[in-house]
Amino acid sequence: MRAKLAAGSNSFRVIVGVGIDIADVARYHFDERKLAWFARKVYTEAEMAYAMRKRNWPERLAGFFAAKEATRKAFGHAIPWRWVGVTHERSGKPTIELRERASGLIERRGVRTIHLTITHTATVAAAVVILEA
Repeated sequence: MRAKLAAGSNSFRVIVGVGIDIADVARYHFDERKLAWFARKVYTEAEMAYAMRKRNWPERLAGFFAAKEATRKAFGHAIPWRWVGVTHERSGKPTIELRERASGLIERRGVRTIHLTITHTATVAAAVVILEA
């Protein structure tokens, strides 16, 4: 199979990283104390605000965790949890935002685009991250 040129581009795009993760939603039904601890250690303020606005917030937290772990796998090494953020476009499409020193990974790896998809049910959440250069 031959690679295709990216639309409007004179260069080929290649996949430089792929990560996938699955999370058990039951693990994210926290009491107040554990929720506060997990929020400080793992989630950004924006992620917590988004999740807590939803009726089934444990599904969102599990999805965010899966997205963070999939991102770490796509880059091939650990990145501090709060340096990987999940945000949303106006359409609702989830995106990855690398923060702090992790933001330099994009340039150092030649990554042009980070693709993210998240899915969840009442019992499981999963995410896939593709790094494109």
